[in-house]
Amino acid sequence: MESLNLFIDGDHVPAEGDRRFTRDNPITGETVTQAAAASIDDATRAVDAAARAFEGWSQTGPGERRKKLLAAADSLAARADDIVAAMKDEIGATEAWARFNVMLAGDMLVEAAALTTQIKGEVVPSNRPGSTAMAIRQPAGVVLAMAPWNAPVILGVRSIATPLACGNTVVMKTSELCPRVHALIIEAVAEAGFPKGVLNAISNAPEDAPKLVEALIANPAVRRVNFTGSTRVGKVIGELAGRYLKPALLELGGKAPMIVLEDADIDAAVAAAGFGAYMNQGQICMSTERIITVGAAGDAFVAAFAEKVDSLKAGDPREGATPLGSLVNAPAADRVRELIGDAVDKGATLIAGGGQGTTLNAAALDHVTPDMRLYSEESFGPVAAVIRAGSVDEAVRIANESEFGLSASVFGRDTMNALAVAKRIESGICHVNGPTVHDEAQMPFGGVKASGYGRFGGTWGIAEFTELRWITLQDGPLHYPI
Repeated sequence: MESLNLFIDGDHVPAEGDRRFTRDNPITGETVTQAAAASIDDATRAVDAAARAFEGWSQTGPGERRKKLLAAADSLAARADDIVAAMKDEIGATEAWARFNVMLAGDMLVEAAALTTQIKGEVVPSNRPGSTAMAIRQPAGVVLAMAPWNAPVILGVRSIATPLACGNTVVMKTSELCPRVHALIIEAVAEAGFPKGVLNAISNAPEDAPKLVEALIANPAVRRVNFTGSTRVGKVIGELAGRYLKPALLELGGKAPMIVLEDADIDAAVAAAGFGAYMNQGQICMSTERIITVGAAGDAFVAAFAEKVDSLKAGDPREGATPLGSLVNAPAADRVRELIGDAVDKGATLIAGGGQGTTLNAAALDHVTPDMRLYSEESFGPVAAVIRAGSVDEAVRIANESEFGLSASVFGRDTMNALAVAKRIESGICHVNGPTVHDEAQMPFGGVKASGYGRFGGTWGIAEFTELRWITLQDGPLHYPI
């Protein structure tokens, strides 16, 4: 069992009173991690350390910041085996998902390194003679980063990489469900040689999260908040950030639709749906939750999809014998079973599905209707709903009536027609003839409606983690009316 401390001002330190909490393996119930449970005073110490380090780090040149971020990418890759083992132990992730996490997170550090020379301003023509007006971007200050457990390396690194590239200092509140994974990525990034206090991380007992998060957001030194997680918690974070007037970037839940048009390549759509709905047991914010078939495409798709779904079995990821691993905990598995049961009771047809404990095989239901919970509720599990639409207009209406709007996809051989449909979907991301699950470090990533606001990725992230300032140089005599 791993025993972890907080990381504050460059040192691994115990929590106040040496308070700790544990994380158990979701399949066996065995305790696999013991982590420091931070107090509000611990959180304040972390913010204070970041605030002290800000002046020096914010004035560090882009070349130096770039070198450290590139070194962090190498350090993260070197720790891949430890991270994979921790993801299996703490969240039941498969090897494939864990390796992908490390790979994409490394790309994010490399992309962040490239951003250090892209933080640009401009000279703006002024109406005042002798005035040179500039719009410039400067580091904002201390950034509070909160990342979830489901893609812990990708989302953990994403929460800190661009803030660091922009010259900010960071306090990361790690997930209670994967404290060891997040500790490993913090150690890897810190090994790149960032000055003390530039990067800090605190872990916390689950019951302490509400008061700890409010204390962090309320701290005057915290100037930016970024949170990835559920819409339920994101609303709380957004309200707190608004109360304390802190700009926030929120990447929240999803209920991603895939529209299968009548001219779609059915085999391609089935392959994309199988990946999009069940990778990481469906525990991805972009997971394909709603497959909306148009007209005659419905029967053809379901016939082929049933075979695909039935092949996707779950098991203990440490044995490496199945494409799916475990859900994060028993309540998550119970909720998926409840959603399936509710849909079946109300007339949906179960195409495939089953499993024991937290290892649930892939499941899909046909003829899902609005009176079923699965139609509108985010399952965050290995279950997909097939919804029949009689026309393209009806399919678009179904896609857009969800409160969520993160990712979507459209399948059709007439790509211009499919693109026209994609433009009508209310989502931050949409892929034509591709899966709803797709992420690249340089792309603008984020949603609309209940899926949040703001964008991670590429140069779009710079706007989230810098202050835009108007500065003028006045040359020559000025005339004042009084």
